[in-house]
Amino acid sequence: MARFGLRTRLLVGTVLVAAGAVAATAWLSVQGTTRSIADQQNSLRSTYPGAYSSLVDYAATHTDWQSVGPVLAGLADFAGVRIVVTPVGEQPIQSSAAPSRSAQLTQPSVAIDPLTVDNALAMTHFPDGIDPHVVGPFLLSTQEHADLEALVEDGAVCLRQHGVNATIAEVETGRPYLRITQASVPQLCRKRMNSLVGFQDSDKIVPTSTEQAALAQLSALMKTCADPQRKVELGLDGRGQVTLWTAGGDPREAKCLADARRRLLRPYVAPAAFMQVTMDGHATEADVGLSSAGALRIAGVAAIVLALTVGIAMLLAGRIIRPVRVLTEATRRMRAGDATVRAHVGARWEISELAAAFNEMAEHAARTEQQRKDLVSDVSHELRTPLGTLRGWLVAAQDGMAALDPELVSSLLEETLLLQHLVDDLADLALADAGQLRLEPVELNLGALLRHVAAAGGGRATVVADQDLLLVADPIRLRQVVGNLVANAVRHTPPDGQITLSARSDSQDVLIEVADSGTGIPPEDLPHVFDRFWRADKSRSRRTGGSGLGLAIVRQLVEAHGGAISAASTPGAGTTFTLRFPSVGRPQIMAAGGHGAQ
Repeated sequence: MARFGLRTRLLVGTVLVAAGAVAATAWLSVQGTTRSIADQQNSLRSTYPGAYSSLVDYAATHTDWQSVGPVLAGLADFAGVRIVVTPVGEQPIQSSAAPSRSAQLTQPSVAIDPLTVDNALAMTHFPDGIDPHVVGPFLLSTQEHADLEALVEDGAVCLRQHGVNATIAEVETGRPYLRITQASVPQLCRKRMNSLVGFQDSDKIVPTSTEQAALAQLSALMKTCADPQRKVELGLDGRGQVTLWTAGGDPREAKCLADARRRLLRPYVAPAAFMQVTMDGHATEADVGLSSAGALRIAGVAAIVLALTVGIAMLLAGRIIRPVRVLTEATRRMRAGDATVRAHVGARWEISELAAAFNEMAEHAARTEQQRKDLVSDVSHELRTPLGTLRGWLVAAQDGMAALDPELVSSLLEETLLLQHLVDDLADLALADAGQLRLEPVELNLGALLRHVAAAGGGRATVVADQDLLLVADPIRLRQVVGNLVANAVRHTPPDGQITLSARSDSQDVLIEVADSGTGIPPEDLPHVFDRFWRADKSRSRRTGGSGLGLAIVRQLVEAHGGAISAASTPGAGTTFTLRFPSVGRPQIMAAGGHGAQ
């Protein structure tokens, strides 16, 4: 009995699987905690741009940081973070009290200056990095705003009357402008609108008094960095943005304009400061681990999983062992000699395939045993007649009842030759079955060999073959094959019939055909012509019908050469046996034995 039965093996395997599952669960728990911390870090990084943009907008609309507290508190409540703003040279301004723990997730500090905005961090596209909320001296007076608004509304009414869709927009300085969907504006509407009013794509407008004063200050500041030999002219576009109207502008003038705008707007914004965003953390990635309570919970879950696993394993083991026992009992009965035993299992999984394979093996063993019995019976029957004849005549001669004259000796010698032929046939089949049938292949002229066989067979066969058709084969065994087929054809073909030996080559193989115009073979008998000791006419004697081994030997020899044989027949019209061999130049299968007759 095996040291570990199937039940034990299955139990151990399932326990190991369960333990692995528990360990994997614990590992996943730790990974989940680590992932949670990583998610917090990602959340912190995602809140960074929003906080930065909000504080930049605050600095663009305030001249100091004194009232930033509510803004910081709102951002902290919304994003769940703590924000610290530290103006240059001043005390930090925090959104909440300092943390009591040192374990925290903190992003590096970043400078906040509405005149030098980090467009990548704020996800903006401010020209020259200047926040458009910084208005400074360009802020229109109330009267200027009212006058421009009236002009814009009048122009919008005119455009709508002419089928042009127009909307009114306003920039941070308070200057209104028109947004239109069509590129062309009716001339009548242009006349009704003052040059103070611009469209979204206007290149140049007339500035108001406030804007002219601001442009004058800006021009004065540009004198420190612009080319003194060149007159720089500043203006406003349709949206109130400062532009260079000087033709053939120098790229250095654009940089000079940006620097001048920063100097002009600096008094109107809060001083530069640094922002830092912090998120409290109960543990960092290095501190992640299992607490005692967590370990106890995992141990409890592991115990439950193990108990369920053991129960399921016992149930599955029972379902497996029952059909295995049925197969074991059937095997023991077969070993005891019961050839009728079969394994009947109700399972529909892999064990059913094993039972089916066992039943197929039992069927094959029964057929093999029956074939063995039939072979012994056939051999004993084939030997009984010639041996009986020999014994009878020899006893008669011994008793003086018959004289050993030349005629009797010749008859006894013929019976001996029949016995020798039968023994030789059985020996050939035994060698083929044992895989010891030896071949000595050589390259031979197939046409010459067929003509030799035809001549040895009494000259009744006609040979049709090319003179230079070559084949690699054992010449002795090939003569035996063709000779058996010719002898069989002669036996079943009347004297006025025709026997033809033909050979030809196709693109792959060499074909040999032995055709006769004899009695033929019935269709129901054709599949059995290569079986051992088989005769179509059971009443034929050994002397007239042969031993029934000739065609079985032919098939063994052909298959030993790597070839194949087939038979086709029409009752009353004749039979054709076709042999197919590999042609010269193709790999030859020269086996030491055949496949055996079925």
